[in-house]
Amino acid sequence: MLMDLRVLNYFLAVAREENFTRAAQMLHVTQPTLSRQIAQLEEELGVDLFTRSNHNIILTEDGMILKRRAQEMLALAEKTRQDLRHREEDLAGKIAIGSGEFQSTRILSRMIADFSKKHPMVQYEIYSGNADNIHDYIERGFLDMGLMAEPIDIRKYDFIPMPLKETWGAWARTDSPLAQKEWIQPEDLAGKRLITATGDFVKSSLGKWLGKYYEQTEIIAQGNLLYNEMMLAENDLGVVLGLKLNYSCSGLSFIPLYPILETSTVLAWKKEQIFTPATSEFLSFARQYGNVISDDKL
Repeated sequence: MLMDLRVLNYFLAVAREENFTRAAQMLHVTQPTLSRQIAQLEEELGVDLFTRSNHNIILTEDGMILKRRAQEMLALAEKTRQDLRHREEDLAGKIAIGSGEFQSTRILSRMIADFSKKHPMVQYEIYSGNADNIHDYIERGFLDMGLMAEPIDIRKYDFIPMPLKETWGAWARTDSPLAQKEWIQPEDLAGKRLITATGDFVKSSLGKWLGKYYEQTEIIAQGNLLYNEMMLAENDLGVVLGLKLNYSCSGLSFIPLYPILETSTVLAWKKEQIFTPATSEFLSFARQYGNVISDDKL
């Protein structure tokens, strides 16, 4: 029965309802059948998945680990099922794409829209996250590809470079003295509270840009989505160090950094990956698209 998807569905239902009777009713099985399946699963794994009482049941620590893994396995199984559901006469299926928050996201969006005109049966699942999230989801098979900032591991990934440089800067409140500057230099941030992306700031390109002035700043908050960080800055928590985006916030101004700091982005996927016909065709289309698009069309 190891990792039987049906039993994993049973397990998740019990975990959600915290009650065997309610879970059995929802699953349209008898309560003894459900209890037996869960008991067999616990015996097979050699752990207790639930702590039982007269009134309800709650997950053990092992149960919480299995819950997270079961959700991932069932999501991957559903993605696989969707990928295989395509008709031979029409290109169809679902393409899962991850993307960070970049100006080049609009190029990816235009690419998807143009591909959709040629193949209207294809559907898309777009996942927003930072580089770590997208790398992880590609490795696990939840995403087919991702739009990410360089550098990437060229030993593991093939990629298409995006023809647009991403510019780093500071997002400051419009009533801040920083908003009146043409450029932000490292010394301008001395004594300021900063809001940055999650990760090791000191080793990042921004940390290296800030140099010795890092010791004179305070990292007050970190996040994985720039939009959320901008909301903190708008409420005067600090100054965001982030990329220029295609949208603006009425209460904030974007001021580029000097010396200029830029980042390149790529649409990347795992080497030697076996893709569905829809995904393979999209990647072929994306390669051609990247070769013909020019700056005046961005």
